Amino acid sequence: MSLGAAEDDSASEIHLPADVDWHMLDKSKFFLLGAALFSGVSTALYPVVVLKTRQQVSSTQVSCFNMSFAIVRNEGLRGFYRGFGTSLMGTIPARALYMGALEVTKSSVGTVTVSLGFSDTAATAIANAVAGMSSAMAAQVVWTPIDVVSQRLMVQTSSNNNVSNSSRNVPNVNSCRYSNGLDAFRKILYADGLRGLYRGFGISILTYAPSNAVWWASYSVANRLIWGGFGCYMGKKDESDSISGYRPDSKAVVAVQGLSAAMASGVSALITMPLDTIKTRLQVLDAEENGRTKPSTVLQTMKNLVKEGGLAACYRGLGPRWASMSMSATTMITTYEFLKRLSTKSQKNPAS
Repeated sequence: MSLGAAEDDSASEIHLPADVDWHMLDKSKFFLLGAALFSGVSTALYPVVVLKTRQQVSSTQVSCFNMSFAIVRNEGLRGFYRGFGTSLMGTIPARALYMGALEVTKSSVGTVTVSLGFSDTAATAIANAVAGMSSAMAAQVVWTPIDVVSQRLMVQTSSNNNVSNSSRNVPNVNSCRYSNGLDAFRKILYADGLRGLYRGFGISILTYAPSNAVWWASYSVANRLIWGGFGCYMGKKDESDSISGYRPDSKAVVAVQGLSAAMASGVSALITMPLDTIKTRLQVLDAEENGRTKPSTVLQTMKNLVKEGGLAACYRGLGPRWASMSMSATTMITTYEFLKRLSTKSQKNPAS
């Protein structure tokens, strides 16, 4: 099934490059190049993730500007990359699982939905949604322990006495100090066992599975709507011509992919933000009981959030998360499509 074509019956046909399916890929090249490309993307976007995480665990509303200024003033630019080494190590296997599950599921479900009589648009949306959900679940098996460790490192300075007021508003952040990712992994495993490394695994699945399903479905719909509208425009423009179709250049294709990704990110961020906030706090903050600290529960986390600021507290960090998701998704989808064409068995050079 082609997931890359978009056309409008009443307009000029738009001839997009054919989609690259799973069976067309050189798997070793796909995973090797994918690890390198997406590591670069993660490096560029990591500071926004740190900013979002610190906003989410803060007990009061702190603006992005104030939080950023506090990090730079007290920790320097290095503060925006706390836990990055750990995160990067986990990104490679997690991305490999994600991409593999995504392509296999999308290809299989797409074929089934078309054979069941669904329209091409509906089949695309369904295949993308199911693939997004399955790939997110597969990736979380690897990513959750990495997420727990890297997020502990991201907010670790919050317990220092010399940090900013915005950072001090995290009274229940885990008190254990970590020198690096390996030290954090060892101490968490010793203190809480394997369960400690998978703290928030259930809520992570509940966050990322629907988030990815919504994102991929929204992306496919937005992509087709944009090309459909563009097709109508081209049809009116070329009414007097004998042009049978329009073939967009690579810049137009990338622009539409980026716009579709940004639109899908907005929808996904709004829907799943409360779950992401609860997930982050669950992995980072502890609860106090009889003078002792212990891991928080989902119910305790929700109660604390509502007590601190009502429903609005669940949306702390929405700006950075939306920006992070939009930038990440736009870069990811254009890089991903480029990667697939670069790894196609039938050609040696990437599509221009």
